[in-house]
Amino acid sequence: MDKKVNLDHIARSRNIQHEQEPEMDPYEINFLPEFRQNRGPREAFVNQYGVLIGDHMYASDNSPLEQWTEDTDPAIMAGDEWVHPFKDIGFHSEENRAYFEEGKLPQGGMFTHADKDVAYEAYDESPEKDADPPRE
Repeated sequence: MDKKVNLDHIARSRNIQHEQEPEMDPYEINFLPEFRQNRGPREAFVNQYGVLIGDHMYASDNSPLEQWTEDTDPAIMAGDEWVHPFKDIGFHSEENRAYFEEGKLPQGGMFTHADKDVAYEAYDESPEKDADPPRE
């Protein structure tokens, strides 16, 4: 239920933005002026792998996602050529909107888990840390 309300809110926001700034795509956010400069193309483009980026379909016959096998290296889909500079769905996250639309810097915190410090051993300076583990 909450997810549907959130999706409805996003859809309404997109429609309002499109009415206020008609040249904006409904999937775009309202970037501050300093984030609009030198971003790249506003229109959809074909990346080096022959995949259309920015068409809102999120599927392409040439995409590794459509031809995935156990031999596919996931790193093939890493890099800026997979992200549209204006129309990426990730821009709609609360943190990204706050940054790109309001200039609010993201808040730091523990990595990956809100209630667990997964890097605690990296800061452990006790002598036992470097000792060999007991043998059984």
